[in-house]
Amino acid sequence: MAASKLEPPYYPIIYVRGYAGTESEVEDTVADPYMGFNLGSTRVRTLYTGEVQRYYFESPVVRLMKEFEYRDVYSAGLNIPDAEAPVPGSVDPKSIVIYRYYDLVSQTFGHDEQVRMEQFGEGLSRLILRLRDQVCGPGINRAQFKVYLVGHSMGGLVIRCFLQNDNVGTAEAKRLVDKVFSYATPHNGIEFEIVGNVPSFFTRNSADNFARPRMCEYLGLAPNTDPVNTLNGKFDINRFFCLVGTNPKDYLVASGWSARVVGPFSDGLVRTKNAVLFGPNDDPNDPDNPTRMAPRAYIFRSHSGYYGIVNSEEGYQNLTRFLFGDVRVDGVLEIRSLSLPPELDAKRASGSHVRASYHFECITRVRGVLWDLSRRVANENSAVFRTYGELFPNDAVDGDTPHRNRPQMFTAYLNADARVTKNRASLGFSLDLGVLVPEYMVDGIFWAKDHFAGGYLYREKINLEAIPPDTDGSWTLRYGIDSRTPNRATQEAERVQKGGALEFRIPVVQKSRPGIDATLVLTARSWNDDTVARPVA
Repeated sequence: MAASKLEPPYYPIIYVRGYAGTESEVEDTVADPYMGFNLGSTRVRTLYTGEVQRYYFESPVVRLMKEFEYRDVYSAGLNIPDAEAPVPGSVDPKSIVIYRYYDLVSQTFGHDEQVRMEQFGEGLSRLILRLRDQVCGPGINRAQFKVYLVGHSMGGLVIRCFLQNDNVGTAEAKRLVDKVFSYATPHNGIEFEIVGNVPSFFTRNSADNFARPRMCEYLGLAPNTDPVNTLNGKFDINRFFCLVGTNPKDYLVASGWSARVVGPFSDGLVRTKNAVLFGPNDDPNDPDNPTRMAPRAYIFRSHSGYYGIVNSEEGYQNLTRFLFGDVRVDGVLEIRSLSLPPELDAKRASGSHVRASYHFECITRVRGVLWDLSRRVANENSAVFRTYGELFPNDAVDGDTPHRNRPQMFTAYLNADARVTKNRASLGFSLDLGVLVPEYMVDGIFWAKDHFAGGYLYREKINLEAIPPDTDGSWTLRYGIDSRTPNRATQEAERVQKGGALEFRIPVVQKSRPGIDATLVLTARSWNDDTVARPVA
């Protein structure tokens, strides 16, 4: 029985699965009603007693049903959206729909032949309109209807084809899409270490869908556009989330050969730099400017499988907070100076050419849980990388991209309803923030003196507690440095109103040499309140 009303932000969710590369994979895919989104995982963890405990993740579909009262659209053996005569009100607004586009390709349900990406996009457009007609029955105004699209791997490209190509789908269907979430989507194609981007002549099983020339065609981009990971102004960049996997080792497809030929800095199939998106006319060489990129998070998961990015608590938490959360917080490190060791500083002053590069790490966690919301760590090839010349333009040399002294560390969504401690009104989260000591080069030679690999210029856990509006109508933020006030946030952060957001400023200072003088800038906006530009108040 369908619900009587639609209550934002709990709109219907359409899942779009990834690539099936062989005929047997296609048949396995279509044989599963949920096309893989019902697969969970079982992991182990060590308790304080030393005992090993199993940890079960039931799957994103099951968790949405259990925690948010979503339901599927299967009834009496039938898929309701397939009905020839849609019945208004026959589908609950809080429904999960699987876009079964591979039915067209299978021997069992389709024509046993490859189908172009544009046809998949057209089918998604029709599904959205049909879903609206089935959700909007008595008591539900069609003008209120919205839908969420969630895509894994190539599923994210199917969604982009529908949204970006003016010749695919209808403008009416596109206007109904409220948010998009992509898991491990190769937004800039798939690359191998030796041959680079997938060649366009790899047309078997439509593998050329990951070649940039073909991507330009179905994404509605100008020929020879490179890179292609841009929404090109066709969809609000702030409402398209990219979840990036950073663990290639657990991707066992082709007996592990995929991970070997794709290489590190990947999830085993998609390189991390290719799993993100930019808005129109943006500089892809400046990936950490929050005004120029889609919101994203990095998690230590592989592309797919039982230990993959979809079947993870981290993925589920990012998904549900992005869809249903209350507050968006962006963290940027505003760097004023990074001092050199005194001896190196003297060499630079005397005319020697001193070069250095830095890795900025950030692990974002929510209070009271055992998983990471985002994880950017150097030894997992996911930290933010900057050369000294990029951070400080006056010292830039060939190969540097200057004016990159505000690296984006994280974007997180907080949800008051997801508080672990229900009797505390505040939202608590923490950041493990680190800046690794670089390998210094002096006149092209490695400076080994007093160098210990793995050392940090700065490394602290910063505890944060966001406190809801009081009599002045604005949020406040308390912070604490763990080495001084363990697991507590005791000091009020400087607060500045910046247009449609609140900006909180926290000093990040290490006065030793080498050291750092910077400010962690946290920008908070209301989320799911009509616009991301509305201030937290």
